[in-house]
Amino acid sequence: MSSDFEGYEQDFAVLTAEITSKITRVPRLPPDEKKQMVANVEKQLEEAKELLEQMDLEVREIPPQSRGMYSNRMRSYKQEMGKLETDFKRSRIAYSDEVRNELLGDDGNSSENQLIKLREERAHLLDNTERLERSSRRLEAGYQIAVETEQIGQEMLENLSHDREKIQRARDRLRETDANLGKSSRVLTGMLRRIIAGSWCLCDSMTTQIQAPSPHLKWEGGLHRGGAVL
Repeated sequence: MSSDFEGYEQDFAVLTAEITSKITRVPRLPPDEKKQMVANVEKQLEEAKELLEQMDLEVREIPPQSRGMYSNRMRSYKQEMGKLETDFKRSRIAYSDEVRNELLGDDGNSSENQLIKLREERAHLLDNTERLERSSRRLEAGYQIAVETEQIGQEMLENLSHDREKIQRARDRLRETDANLGKSSRVLTGMLRRIIAGSWCLCDSMTTQIQAPSPHLKWEGGLHRGGAVL
């Protein structure tokens, strides 16, 4: 998905650069060449619009959580397209035949000099405009990078927050496990002590029974002695 969008971006950048170069040349061309160049630029503008439509369709297919970055790019490209169309309209009417005839009038030499001067000023203005546009595009690209970086940072912060919550829950479960183990240990220790105490009591009882004289043995002895006497 993103690879298709980036491919359209590269095509759009190359195409708009060609259009900008041709637009600056249109006012300086003779009528025949100017007509052919105008038709060429019109065709390339249509191609650029089609690329924008394809890019717009690609953006709509991107998941919402990642769409903002591409939407910002699309707004910038659409603004650039609008500027190209505006510059193209101006270049088409610049130094047209009607303007040339109006400037020349009856005084051909003076008007021709004025026309040359105006062309030089126009060329200078176009060069300045082109430089300003390049600077504007660089600024827009820098802004897009800043926005993308901010979005990436925001996503990283959200991921870190989720990881922190997971670690905190794991710590809570570990504390609960330690507490349960402590309780189990105390219960087992108490049971072991009771078993040991019971064993000692049993041993003492058995020892007492072994050491005490048997009444049965005493009775047998008395009987034997009595028999002897008798």
